[in-house]
Amino acid sequence: LLLAAPAFAAQEITVSGAASLTNAFTEIKGLFEKKYPDIKVHTNFAASNPLLKQMQEGAPVDVFASADQETMDKAQKAQLIKPESRKNFVSNTVVLIVPAQGKKFGSLAELKKAQRIAVGSPESVPVGRYTRDALKSAGLWETLQPSFIYGNSVRQVLDYVARGEVDAGIVYATDAKQRADKVDVCLTLTGHKPVTYPIAV
Repeated sequence: LLLAAPAFAAQEITVSGAASLTNAFTEIKGLFEKKYPDIKVHTNFAASNPLLKQMQEGAPVDVFASADQETMDKAQKAQLIKPESRKNFVSNTVVLIVPAQGKKFGSLAELKKAQRIAVGSPESVPVGRYTRDALKSAGLWETLQPSFIYGNSVRQVLDYVARGEVDAGIVYATDAKQRADKVDVCLTLTGHKPVTYPIAV
């Protein structure tokens, strides 16, 4: 983003970022505007697929950061980004969380005892796709589906767990840290593609 700044003739930049980037990008926005006081940064956070849909429908976006490669691939195929500007800039891990002081789960198999499990919707939320792949690798996706409460972003999944509305949820490690006072991390998921975030102009 800092490297791209001189390329913008306009005095405003709109950055659409995956919901899991909310805290980091809000902090970066403040630092950026301090360094470039003539440029105002507007941020827009949601699950990656809805952000892509906004761009497809003509929303004015200067920088797009997705929580997965698949969504950025779609943006590139639709010629919504400059391919030469595309870079992977950060990675994450996927974790199982429970409400603070709630019942802990020592393995994914123990989730069979849970009544309500918050997960991102795989159709529109990248963490939902990572969750699906991890649970399929563990042979648990079909078994656990009746217990799923779907969130439309990773932050909604986090909120369900933080408010104690579900027994467990699956989010990114960085999101869990944002609510460390309200949620506990039980374990890190495996069996999915590496979680890398691409960004592009």
